[in-house]
Amino acid sequence: MSVAKEFEAANEKYAASFTKGDLVLPPQRNVAVVACMDARLDTARALGLEEGDAHVIRNAGGRVTDALRSIVISQQLLGTREIVIVHHTDCGMLTFTDDVIRSKIKAELNQNADHIAFLPFPDLRQSVLDDIKLLKDSPLVLDVPITGYIYEVETGKIVKIE
Repeated sequence: MSVAKEFEAANEKYAASFTKGDLVLPPQRNVAVVACMDARLDTARALGLEEGDAHVIRNAGGRVTDALRSIVISQQLLGTREIVIVHHTDCGMLTFTDDVIRSKIKAELNQNADHIAFLPFPDLRQSVLDDIKLLKDSPLVLDVPITGYIYEVETGKIVKIE
């Protein structure tokens, strides 16, 4: 069976007992979370979030450069007033460089991806610090609390980065 078919079946069960259709549009906890897309990180469970609590923006590495458009919309149109960044241990973004992935794309797809910044990083802690700084320095981002964490895929714990 296709994974999409499994999703459809699961959604039928979910929708049959769904009771949260009256949630309001702005996130109730006024927070935007930027996290890695890694399948081992369940942001809702790890951070104690329920539907309607937060905007959760996910991408490869949890990089804020990739999430800036969503952060601006979240703040300007939907009232979020705090940002949390979550990177994680054993991240795939630690395993390659832009040159490596661009060469792979050229070899396998015969395409040039030089115009794309894939945003890998060699240092996990520094990647969180860099993302915090990028947001604090951005004229497009409100002056709000910004907290960075490293989620430990081995333990499920978050470690605050300062």
